[in-house]
Amino acid sequence: MDVGQVSALLQETIRMALMLSAPILATALLSGLTVSIFQAATQINEQTLSFVPKIVLTLGVFAFTFPWLMSSLVDFGTRLMGQVATGGP
Repeated sequence: MDVGQVSALLQETIRMALMLSAPILATALLSGLTVSIFQAATQINEQTLSFVPKIVLTLGVFAFTFPWLMSSLVDFGTRLMGQVATGGP
C-alpha cells in the first residue's frame, strides 16, 4: 500500500467514525439543549434534571440504531481487512 491508499483508508475510517457517532451525539446535544432551555425558563437548577433525560434518550437512540451501527461496522471491518490482505482497494 502506498501513501495515497493509506490516506484514503484513514479518511474513510474517520468518515465512518463520524457517521456512526452522529446519531448518538446529536441526541445528547439536542436533549441537553432542551433541558437547559427548560431549566433557564423555570429557574430550576437540579443536576439530575439535566442528567437523567440525556442518558435515557441517548441509550434509547443507541438501542434503536444498534443493528445499523453493527452492520455498518462489520461491513467496514470486512472491507478493511480485505484491502489490507490484498494490499489495495
